[in-house]
Amino acid sequence: MWNVLLSFSGLVALIQLLFLPFFPESPPYLLLQKGDKAGCLKAMKQLWGEDNYHTEFDDMMKEKAVTKGTKIMNVLEVLKEPSVYPQLSTMLLLLLSLQLCGLSATANLQESMIPYVSLGVAISELISIIFCSSIIDHFGRRILLWGGYLMMALILALLETSLLLSDQFLWMRYCSVTLIFLFIIAYGIGP
Repeated sequence: MWNVLLSFSGLVALIQLLFLPFFPESPPYLLLQKGDKAGCLKAMKQLWGEDNYHTEFDDMMKEKAVTKGTKIMNVLEVLKEPSVYPQLSTMLLLLLSLQLCGLSATANLQESMIPYVSLGVAISELISIIFCSSIIDHFGRRILLWGGYLMMALILALLETSLLLSDQFLWMRYCSVTLIFLFIIAYGIGP
């Protein structure tokens, strides 16, 4: 029944898709990109109530004044901009390294355990998103990047050790799975 459990995320996405038309458009998008001041005010009233949106609206008007001469680019224009190549290549390298490293295949588990490992990976990603979004303002991106890389290096060293010992001690396979989950959390918090 693990496939039913994994398809639950599709059901949640479908529910969100059905209710999405009933929610207002993003106020910053309406004001800054579309220039629709009335639509922005209407959306802000709907989201924040009658009296709570004025400060936020004033901040958006200041941002609009600052970015008045700036051209808004679409995704293809951003990708063609040479100044973003270093950041883009770094981001692609990080994403490919996680996808191609084969971490989930290294645990050497029985086939019956794979659905649980997949579920654990998803939970680890969720934990990292929640944890990172709650601490990023306190610590800053630089500390999270350094800490994430250091944690990842330490976890990979421990993972290698547990893999070397997994043939001698069967319980080390489960230790490997735990380290994989921790690696994903460290990756989500840092890089």
